[in-house]
Amino acid sequence: MASIFETALGEDFQRLHPMLQKRFGVDVESGYACVGEGVFSEVRRGAWWTVPFLRFGAFRNILFPDHGNNIPFTIENYPYIDGFGRPTVTFIRTLDAPGALKGRTKKRRFDATMVYSEARGAVVDYLGTHQHLATDLVLEVLADGSLHLQTTGQRFYEGPVAFSFPSIGTGTADLYESYDEDRGVFTIQMQVRNTVFGFLFGYRGEFSCTYPLVENNNIPLHLKPVREEIRE
Repeated sequence: MASIFETALGEDFQRLHPMLQKRFGVDVESGYACVGEGVFSEVRRGAWWTVPFLRFGAFRNILFPDHGNNIPFTIENYPYIDGFGRPTVTFIRTLDAPGALKGRTKKRRFDATMVYSEARGAVVDYLGTHQHLATDLVLEVLADGSLHLQTTGQRFYEGPVAFSFPSIGTGTADLYESYDEDRGVFTIQMQVRNTVFGFLFGYRGEFSCTYPLVENNNIPLHLKPVREEIRE
């Protein structure tokens, strides 16, 4: 079975750098996960008025207000079958962000789980601990074999409530991943922008990966969402 990214990209998947094909080839039938460890050389945020928005996002591991340089992080991509029978891949990024006291750090997380939607013809990215936010991903393989992912709008789901956010109330994320053959590391950069308010949040860094084996849908429980959402 093809991974959710290979399904979405079709023949373009073969244009990815071979190491990116391995990284984004994670799937239940592949039998392995991808765990990266590295450093964000820069994590930055927008103007002061973005801080309340970022703080609010921290409650559900969607965004956070911290910023700084040379911040260690991990990114964990584990495949599993969710409660609705969908092949799913985790994208959990955990940072050792600078704490309020000098020399102290605090854990911050970006939580995302991704599925491929036949109905939408795209990878659907559920954001946060409770999958309240969903967005489609536009995937593009660039000429150098790197991958560009862009979010397209956001939908909110909670109980009977379901609606799409207007563009002024959300941000568009652009993420780029590539592989540096000379240094043997993956590189990553991301920024979130709002059509009216401009830059909200972003980071850039590099990491190395290991590929632990996964069997019988057995992945670390702390990587799974608290709540699963069937609506895409």
